[in-house]
Amino acid sequence: MGIRFFLVSLLLAAGCAPRPAPQPAWTFEPVLTPQQSGTDALFIGVSVVDEAVVWLSGTGGTFARTLDGGATWQAGTVPGADSLQFRDVEAFDAQTAFLLSIGNGDQSRIYHTTDGGATWALRFTNAEPEAFFDCMDFWDARHGLAFSDSFDGAFRIIRTDDGGRTWAPIPSEDLPPATEGEGSFAASGTCLVTVGEAAAYVGTGAGAAARVLRTTDRGRTWTTHPTPIVGGTATSGIASLTFRDPQHGAALGGEIGAPNAFADNVAVTDDGGRTWRPGARTPFPGAVYGAAYVPGAPQPTLVAVGPGGAAVSTDDARSWAPLDSLTYWSAGFASPRAGWIVGPGGRVVKVSLYRRP
Repeated sequence: MGIRFFLVSLLLAAGCAPRPAPQPAWTFEPVLTPQQSGTDALFIGVSVVDEAVVWLSGTGGTFARTLDGGATWQAGTVPGADSLQFRDVEAFDAQTAFLLSIGNGDQSRIYHTTDGGATWALRFTNAEPEAFFDCMDFWDARHGLAFSDSFDGAFRIIRTDDGGRTWAPIPSEDLPPATEGEGSFAASGTCLVTVGEAAAYVGTGAGAAARVLRTTDRGRTWTTHPTPIVGGTATSGIASLTFRDPQHGAALGGEIGAPNAFADNVAVTDDGGRTWRPGARTPFPGAVYGAAYVPGAPQPTLVAVGPGGAAVSTDDARSWAPLDSLTYWSAGFASPRAGWIVGPGGRVVKVSLYRRP
């Protein structure tokens, strides 16, 4: 013990700290494992806290939570919300989460729990009959945004700075004007994504073109950026956004109204969302509803899901490989070995993409 300490001391004195033992390399080896959610609701949103804690949201006012990586799930219904569709869930830990329901007028709501779903507080009820909220995201436990389809030529984005207790609209004059019918798709709760400490992105559809709205100052100012994703109809555009770091991200969607067709449904950026270039089309037909980068993967790994199936790219959407042909709505990952894809009938599948020897 004394000799080892002496040698380490000499190395440190010489400016040569001992190197940590190299970690075994990841091996790409996809494994899909169905899990029992305890409900037959359509799951639409997924929020992965870590490899153990995951929250889900869905139809019939349903939410679900696991604390053991999906070995067991606890499903429940928010009291008084059994007629609502929770299209988005954003969780911070095993106890704290937000749910967003969709619909015109007071059907768009935000609920909040701080006790693991035992009780829920209604934090926001939309009072504008024509507004329809699609998605939300948070920079941290106090600051977040929620996005609504446009009406009267203007988008509606609300912001919280007090942990979701109150929400205030961003003035319409501070937002880009919307084209006729432009909004987004509440397909997986990922049409809005926050990145870093102050950036956020919204993917649009159903308007003149598929665009990305971008802010770098927590919503005070916004710019718009065109994408090559198919657009121009009421059922085409961007449904999901995901970033692997502040510069590199992907926008995915397509033609929701053509479930058996293939279209330009993927775009990528390497300059923080200023410009977007085409990615390869996914191997399954129809639109992408949800997508997620895999944190910690040895290559830029992206998973996309939709009614036509699930696929994975390990080269930043230059090419894709099929994962499954079942219907999925959303995806989320904690690590290369722990992710979840969800869909109808209470479907929850754990996805391990890489293993260490």
